[in-house]
Amino acid sequence: MRTNFTYTKIALAAIFSLLASSVSAQQKASKVSLPKLSMADILKSSQASDWRVLNPDNTLYLEMEKGRVVIELAPEFAPKNVANIKALVKEGYFDGLAMIRSHDNYVAQWGDPGEKREFKNAAKKVEGEFTVKYKNDAPFTRLPDVDGYAPQVGHVNSFAAARDPKTQTTWLTHCYGAIGVARGNETDSGNGSSLYAVTGHAPRNLDRNITVVGRVMYGIELLSSLPRGTGALGFYEKPEERTLIKSVRIAADVPEAERIKLEVLRTDTANFKALVEAQRNRGGDWYKFAANHIELCNVPIPVRVVK
Repeated sequence: MRTNFTYTKIALAAIFSLLASSVSAQQKASKVSLPKLSMADILKSSQASDWRVLNPDNTLYLEMEKGRVVIELAPEFAPKNVANIKALVKEGYFDGLAMIRSHDNYVAQWGDPGEKREFKNAAKKVEGEFTVKYKNDAPFTRLPDVDGYAPQVGHVNSFAAARDPKTQTTWLTHCYGAIGVARGNETDSGNGSSLYAVTGHAPRNLDRNITVVGRVMYGIELLSSLPRGTGALGFYEKPEERTLIKSVRIAADVPEAERIKLEVLRTDTANFKALVEAQRNRGGDWYKFAANHIELCNVPIPVRVVK
């Protein structure tokens, strides 16, 4: 009995020691100094060189009755799919089509509800580009925090991205506003004729399973506020439930006077790194605990309208 009692005392001592270590770690974490500058302060201190203008050749204007959605494409991550989407846009494929799906806390999707519209010059099958090879000198601003979905995460040219150094591959991630190419079971069954935007919590499980071609830079609220579909997976069951797409145009093909001049914060600058750190440990009077951590999809990528 004494021996068992001794073992019990030792076990309890070990448990209390672990608890004390845990509390100590939490106390240390809570003592991380909160930054004095807010995100707004950091953006106010930014220089013109901290921002870049959207490339009109890789920018889409999706026109809806309630306004315009601006999408920037990323051909460096999905060159074949981006090229086919631009071919579809140039032939007017999306004009007069509709939003076919709005799945709560997930995605909004558009395309041809009857799947009867024919292609002119665009390809009907495009190879899935779930990942691409990267070069070591590519401008990748890595986040310091661990990510559960990829060995490394960060930003490339103002897009949330991930990397695997072992395979030397990189890919765009399913953060809020990301644009993906809908597909069937076959990896080459997506061609860009049906696209979706992430309008809910980041479904990172889709990473490396679907081709991501870009991100909504302006007007995401027009998609996230769409009425939720009543059918399975949020698809609209009746034609009257769908929202009409007036047209989709490449910004370069739109008269300059009719364009929205947008600038996005560059992610390869000291200003952006300061912004990330401010978000990792938010300061001010309200915050009492410094997390000293941030998830990839919680990093804001500011976009501003230039008048």
